[in-house]
Amino acid sequence: MEAEIKVLLVDDHEMVRIGLAAVLGTEDGIEVVGEASNGLEGIRLAQEYKPDVVLMDLVMEGMDGIETTRKLLQQMPDIKVIVLTSFLDDEKMYPVIEAGAFSYLLKTSRASEIAQAIRAAIKGQSVLEQQVAAKMMNRFRQPKPAAEPHHDLTDREMEVLKLIASGKSNQEVADALFIGIKTVKFHVTNILAKLGVEDRTQAAIYAFKHGIVE
Repeated sequence: MEAEIKVLLVDDHEMVRIGLAAVLGTEDGIEVVGEASNGLEGIRLAQEYKPDVVLMDLVMEGMDGIETTRKLLQQMPDIKVIVLTSFLDDEKMYPVIEAGAFSYLLKTSRASEIAQAIRAAIKGQSVLEQQVAAKMMNRFRQPKPAAEPHHDLTDREMEVLKLIASGKSNQEVADALFIGIKTVKFHVTNILAKLGVEDRTQAAIYAFKHGIVE
């Protein structure tokens, strides 16, 4: 006989905890080992009961579900956190997933769906609410903003650019960096090409505009 999956409930609404404990108690192979009404209590009970899965609410007094998830997984990384919430807004969804939440369900989910997500988590399978999955896909499809040109500069080229912006001549740059004048000119040529500017003055203006120098 397989060992029962130990589940900890973390939710600040008592009736939600009572309801979850009742419905999960009828599921074969699932045992609710504890109930916490806030994040700190959730972490304490997790350390005590060593659950396999934590059903985590997001909005709670004090430490919210995002921070609780982050701290819990720092201490017990093998636990699978399943978010069970009423919220679909980006400010809560993305941070808790980045904090390590394994699955994301809404409280409108059926008891059988929650039980299925618990069993899937033990097998290493994430379950995302359909609307959550759609949001995630849309986010990944969005084109990433183009990197600023100066991100392509090498460390040495960045040093040269900062000295140019401070008004140093090629010789002064060479003296400051203990390199030859020809090497400085080589770096300057590369800097102008990478930044897409025509001369040292435009390079200096670019450096000030992008906060490279003050």
